[in-house]
Amino acid sequence: MTRTLSDQTIATVKATAPALREHGVEITSAMYKRMFANNPDVKDMFDQAAQESGEQPKRLAAAILAYAENIDKLENLGGPVMRMAQRHVETLVKPEHYPIVAENLLAAIKEVLGDAASDAVLAAWGEAYWVLADILIAKEAEIYAEQAGG
Repeated sequence: MTRTLSDQTIATVKATAPALREHGVEITSAMYKRMFANNPDVKDMFDQAAQESGEQPKRLAAAILAYAENIDKLENLGGPVMRMAQRHVETLVKPEHYPIVAENLLAAIKEVLGDAASDAVLAAWGEAYWVLADILIAKEAEIYAEQAGG
């Protein structure tokens, strides 16, 4: 099943881009802290040196901002999506990991943005997250299949 984004979701996500530009690293840092505390088994999937240096939260914040700014023209994200999918395969990301990230990302958005992260904003980001997750999961499945010789 291919999910699509409603016009309202696109507008809401695009409207959050300035907040992401300002608070993105704070959000992704909070997300990783929360995720590793609640799901220690996924911590090994991440480059801890990049976590400790702050590089990984910066990269993810930049990716989320790019997604927000291009949500109405996802074709602009083909290269970055492919690189992300390849990195996910290298670190053995599977579809079952996506709900963990979703839960912790949305909680971190709420934690950092407070009242600005209304129910409508969180719902829009939840919808947007799963559209991108579906794209990544499909690309990763293709790469895993190629690696398996199929």
